[in-house]
Amino acid sequence: MTYQDQIDDALRDNGADYCEVRIEETDSTRLTYRGKELEDISQTSGRGGNVRAVINGGWGFASFNDLSDLEEKVSSAVEQARLVGGEGTKLADVEPVVDIVPPVIVNSAAEVPLDEKKRQMDHYNDLVWSVDGIQSSDIVYGDNRRRVAFGSSQGTYVEQEFNHVITRISAQAREGGDVQQAGFSLGSLGDYSLVEDLDEKVVDAAKRAVGLLSAEALTGGERTVILDPVLAGVFVHEAFGHLSEADNVSENDKLRDLMYMGRKFGGKHLNFTDGAAIPGLRGSYKYDDEGTPAVRTPLVREGELVGRLHSRETAAMLGEEPTGNARAIGFNFPPIVRMTNTIIESGEATLEDLLEGVDEGVYVANWYGGMTQHEMFTFSSGEAYMIRNGKIEEAVRPVMLTGNLFNTLENLDAIGNDLDMNQGGGCGKGGQMPLPVSNGSPHIRIRNCLISGA
Repeated sequence: MTYQDQIDDALRDNGADYCEVRIEETDSTRLTYRGKELEDISQTSGRGGNVRAVINGGWGFASFNDLSDLEEKVSSAVEQARLVGGEGTKLADVEPVVDIVPPVIVNSAAEVPLDEKKRQMDHYNDLVWSVDGIQSSDIVYGDNRRRVAFGSSQGTYVEQEFNHVITRISAQAREGGDVQQAGFSLGSLGDYSLVEDLDEKVVDAAKRAVGLLSAEALTGGERTVILDPVLAGVFVHEAFGHLSEADNVSENDKLRDLMYMGRKFGGKHLNFTDGAAIPGLRGSYKYDDEGTPAVRTPLVREGELVGRLHSRETAAMLGEEPTGNARAIGFNFPPIVRMTNTIIESGEATLEDLLEGVDEGVYVANWYGGMTQHEMFTFSSGEAYMIRNGKIEEAVRPVMLTGNLFNTLENLDAIGNDLDMNQGGGCGKGGQMPLPVSNGSPHIRIRNCLISGA
């Protein structure tokens, strides 16, 4: 019996306002190095799924590993929903669809033997340790293949496959109690060539870590900063993207007051977008985990808030269109509103244009992470360099950028024409992490940005 037949049988006459079943098959590989040693190597496979049901606005959820009790799990989710329901069910309309989505993978990591993956990572670890002054290192390689069958009581049935490859390589250097690190993260939609031919990049990261031991630390304060495309992508993800997730907005009175449609954030050069329909990136797919088709969602156009990210429920609550942003990291979790591929659209300036007139500033690149609390954000650069008289000069210690989103967007006065994407990260929310996403931007310039140094 096919998954479609099993789902159709289990959903028949279920008694809920709406009900859905998701079945997943997964295959994963992971290698982790700490220092000179391979700490962990694993290959795992699994199958499981879940049921979600809603009655009078109350949701029930049940996960499973055995398909033989699927009808029982449907009954369990429906009973939970009945117990917590109180208000009317509100779901935005989505046209039912039946679709089998073919995977598109070039040089699939799933076809590469485990010993070849280990040989490649062993080689990179040896390269890190070939650089004098390295005291420790961290290397992670992972690939994942997730095949999903989704069916709903409204007639949607979708099968699609998700493939991902990631690697993170970091080197640490020490001098007494001073520890500095440098590294990079990469990701792709299952293309193993991502992790090939990285020798120069690996050695450069190790040398940068050693070089940072002799680099100066900046004093904190407001400065003109130019962000490279990677760090600017982290900025739009952390500082703006989470505020665009409609479940956050619908549940928080303060965010509703801050993120109202038509609000002006800055100049006409500000254009932000999110969407899984942007092809070929780690946040790309055809349907989300509610079976809603992916779209490309304008968030800011010419400095004005024009859109946000939705599940079917949040779209109905706010009277807006669903955007296909309901995502779950795996079958043990219900889908929640998440970003996909979030970008600052290209402007017209070259990097030289952005540097012109900056007598003393900071060029910041790469990333170590970030976080937000409503409109306040903090994120860390992986690299930093002084700008003097319009030229990028000596390396300094990495810095942390902190600020109020709205003030910062007012001070974001120039956007480059060199859009690039960062696919090496993963997003965390609601206990679900790391969710595959990408973010990107051209170079951007921010005046009066608060940084902290030492």
